[in-house]
Amino acid sequence: MADRTLMHMTAARLRDAIARREVSAREVAEAALAQVEALDARVHAFNQVTPDLALAAAERIDRMVAAGEDLPPLAGVPAGIKDNMNLLGTRTTCSSRILENYESVYTCTAVQRLLDAGALPIGKCNMDEFAFGSSTENSAFGPTRNPWDLERVPGGSSGGSAAAVAARMATVSLGSDTGGSIRQPGALTGTVAVKPTYGRVSRYGLVAFASSLDQIGPFARTVEDAALVLQAIAGKDPMDATSVDEPVSDYIAALDAGVAGLRVGVVTDMLELEGCAGEVRASVERAAKAFADLGADVGEVELPMSRHGLSAYYIIGPAEASSNLARFDGIRYGYRVPDAEDVLDLCMRSRAEGFGTETIRRVMLGTYALSAGYYDAYYGQAQKTRTLIMREFAEAFERFDVLLTPTSPTVAFKIGEKASDPLAMYLSDVYTIPLNLAGLPGISVPAGLCEESGLPIGVQIAARHFDESTMFRAAAALEGALGLDMTPPLVRET
Repeated sequence: MADRTLMHMTAARLRDAIARREVSAREVAEAALAQVEALDARVHAFNQVTPDLALAAAERIDRMVAAGEDLPPLAGVPAGIKDNMNLLGTRTTCSSRILENYESVYTCTAVQRLLDAGALPIGKCNMDEFAFGSSTENSAFGPTRNPWDLERVPGGSSGGSAAAVAARMATVSLGSDTGGSIRQPGALTGTVAVKPTYGRVSRYGLVAFASSLDQIGPFARTVEDAALVLQAIAGKDPMDATSVDEPVSDYIAALDAGVAGLRVGVVTDMLELEGCAGEVRASVERAAKAFADLGADVGEVELPMSRHGLSAYYIIGPAEASSNLARFDGIRYGYRVPDAEDVLDLCMRSRAEGFGTETIRRVMLGTYALSAGYYDAYYGQAQKTRTLIMREFAEAFERFDVLLTPTSPTVAFKIGEKASDPLAMYLSDVYTIPLNLAGLPGISVPAGLCEESGLPIGVQIAARHFDESTMFRAAAALEGALGLDMTPPLVRET
């Protein structure tokens, strides 16, 4: 019988245990698959479980151990992969009917780098269709449930990747973040969640939502594990013209540097936005005090343009999505109606039947924003707003090394609670979107539990472009100071 307690170990501890021959990679893979079998019927973190791939990867690690070879940094670490990243031997569905049976014909660069680092691919994780959503309710294959409360959402769009880590079905996972789709579910599931600088991680093999905003990043249960994953997947890729040839620092070395003398700016006007729950505000204030107690120089800063980020994002994101999703036309690949009268009928009906409601809504919004007569009024204005937000952040980083904000305005909400109100759903990303517009790195770190509901609360730490080392340094110090146990009730019970 598989020892599922292995799934409580961090990635760093698992790799060391395998290197010392205390446990085999195969035993770890079997433990992860047993945890999936025990819990995923209730959580639905995975669209596809890949035992053959996981066990084959484990066998390769065990052969390296037997041969006395040096192990890669994530050797034997179970990993989940968001279902908008291609991986040979799996389907890449984007949780959409239009790609329900699409078989990957190549492997995403970030996924390949994760595998090259020794990770074991446990499966493809559920998501909002084409990453359009903040709750993972928009999946064509049913919602993912939050391991902290199965009646609540795990956030989105990378909710399956977050839930898999929170429920100990994977030790780490990959998600994609266009407006908060890694950090917001990280906050709602009590996991560490990282959006790197735009261009830090290759997007090759990621099914595009908004090409100027998308970034791949990790979920983990500790800052150290998140740093290990980003270290493995970061760096220039000749297959992605938007990836940047910027040196990748040693993120692990930065974790123990402490924050004495670090300048931390608390973004006060974000705490005053309508909809920010009192317990969320209190968590940011506790985090600021923790930084001060650790010797950081804590001050206040305002980012008034960032409050317009939501409006700009919901022009730019849908506009780019409408262009990217034009390829799903029922002709080249994906779902196709069997009885079309002509090419126009084929395209229109295939898209109408293959796309879900939220996907259709965003494509229509984006197409309208780009249409003749409206381009300058909407898309052009949104891009100007984006530039002003970038300048505002640049000025803030002249005074501070990192910025501190909430990650999500509330804790996890109930499934169905916001499904009929798109605007309320969009407001879930009000704190995360500005970093995507500016291309900045951000990390969500668990910062407490709501007294009333017992649900996790996250805070967000942002840093300068390509300064993930300082971001991790601050996050590790906060994690150590708070010393939280973020084990969901579902995991405790099983």
